[in-house]
Amino acid sequence: MAQVPQTFFDALAVRTWCGLSLGALGRAREEIDAINVYPVADGDTGTNLFLTLESATGAVEAVFAGYELGEEIPTLADAVRAMAHGALIGARGNSGTILAQLLRGMAHVLAEGGAPGEATHIDGDGLRLALRHAADSARRAVAHPVEGTVLSVAAAAADAADTAEGDCGAIARAAYEGACKALAATPGQLAALERAGVVDAGGRGLVAVLGALVEAFTGEAVVFDPHAYAAVPTAPVPVDAVSDARAAAGPAFEVIYLLEAGDGAVDRLRARLDALGDSLVVVGGDGLWNVHVHVDDAGAAVEAGVEAGRPYRIRITHFGAGDAHAGGERPPRERVQRAVVAVVPGEGLATLYAEAGATTVLARPGEPPASGELVDAVRRAHAREVVLLPNDADLRHTAAAAAEQVRADGIRVALIPTRSAVQGIAALAVHLPDRRFDEDVVQMTSAAGATRYAEVVVAERQSWTMAGICQAGDVLGLIDGDVAVIGSDVTATAETVLDRMLQAGGELVTLVLGDEAPEGVAERLEARVREAYLAVDTVVYAGGRQEAPLLIGVE
Repeated sequence: MAQVPQTFFDALAVRTWCGLSLGALGRAREEIDAINVYPVADGDTGTNLFLTLESATGAVEAVFAGYELGEEIPTLADAVRAMAHGALIGARGNSGTILAQLLRGMAHVLAEGGAPGEATHIDGDGLRLALRHAADSARRAVAHPVEGTVLSVAAAAADAADTAEGDCGAIARAAYEGACKALAATPGQLAALERAGVVDAGGRGLVAVLGALVEAFTGEAVVFDPHAYAAVPTAPVPVDAVSDARAAAGPAFEVIYLLEAGDGAVDRLRARLDALGDSLVVVGGDGLWNVHVHVDDAGAAVEAGVEAGRPYRIRITHFGAGDAHAGGERPPRERVQRAVVAVVPGEGLATLYAEAGATTVLARPGEPPASGELVDAVRRAHAREVVLLPNDADLRHTAAAAAEQVRADGIRVALIPTRSAVQGIAALAVHLPDRRFDEDVVQMTSAAGATRYAEVVVAERQSWTMAGICQAGDVLGLIDGDVAVIGSDVTATAETVLDRMLQAGGELVTLVLGDEAPEGVAERLEARVREAYLAVDTVVYAGGRQEAPLLIGVE
């Protein structure tokens, strides 16, 4: 159904624009994914833009919920701030993060269009200023801006709007046409695009969003015609067009997280992350930021966030060995047959799992991931079949809900009820993606089930346990989820726990050390195994900022 034309930009126009943008990105999603070659050809730019806009749209709909029940219509400021916040917390990938900053830049101007509490609007002049501020703020958010990307398309849209006159519809149309012309020029600005014979995927997504803006004001549906602006190639990338890119080595991981931090701490964070990797984009403000970077040391990138403030919703994705990246470009990623998605308790294990090919979700102390985060991780894995490892008994129902949701997308999911990260390590060690799915799941489940698990923690309060009454500050040794040892020293308690576990036999001991583990505990336990248990091997991993100072696995 055609939209009713609107002359001004008000809260209803924001709602209409978000809905139309989501529909436009949904229709163009596969096309945009197919032409994604820069900065990483992982075939997910369209998906990331869609998910980012989906979050923004959901936030706007939330502020309109009261209006549907008879309350007053939200103000323009209410709507655009919700849009910006939703995009910020839901931003996915490099392209989604930049789109979030574009929307935030617009919101900064649009929110000043009227006094608080009034249902106000802005005219074409205000929209012109908003588009300019959006383009400028997005460029500032990128550590090393590159021409021929969405930044160039956004700047061209703002330039075209600057020279236009009229109401919001006229300004939006000028911005759209300027963006289309800039999109056609991107292959001539960026060698990666020219070699692949495509336009910039992020820029193509922005054109879809601006086309929706035109429709929101004019009521006329905008159909993107690449031939109207020159020969805009939008076909899937032929593999031979980018085969030379495989020689270009680049960072192995994409790290994304939300961060609560002050401006000064974020400035220092930018400098540190810029030294660690590339494709750095930091967007946000007012104490809440979205951080995106490509690095080889994912743990260091997360630790930098910890030093700056409080990172959460941490997502670490392994690009895959041998793939080219930013400086060249990789062939577009096809949907893989099988992937593993795992919840891990610390940055060190996140890196370990990612190096083994798993897509990880980091569980911070006291902040278990929600079902939506697991759904997002499964979709990021971009696989037809997924093995899900919750690695926590308390997450089993959350993981089951996530699995059920993604099965509706046509993804085959098997949930292995791992109760500890050490069981997940055992399962991952026998994972063979070329094996039949059912057989692979059986072997991984068997390996996890054959691994006894324990953790050494410090009691926070007095409590009754299976081993007696513990006091706050006591060291607890839990075996298979139950308190088995109460002690006063982490190392001594860990040694007692290990002895009890090995009394039932075992061939391999896995130790995962948290940042709070006392110095020398690993050496003490390794020595104990060598002296008392013949033919038992020990492996040690650094877990990072995990809740338990020590995790132990025996298999």
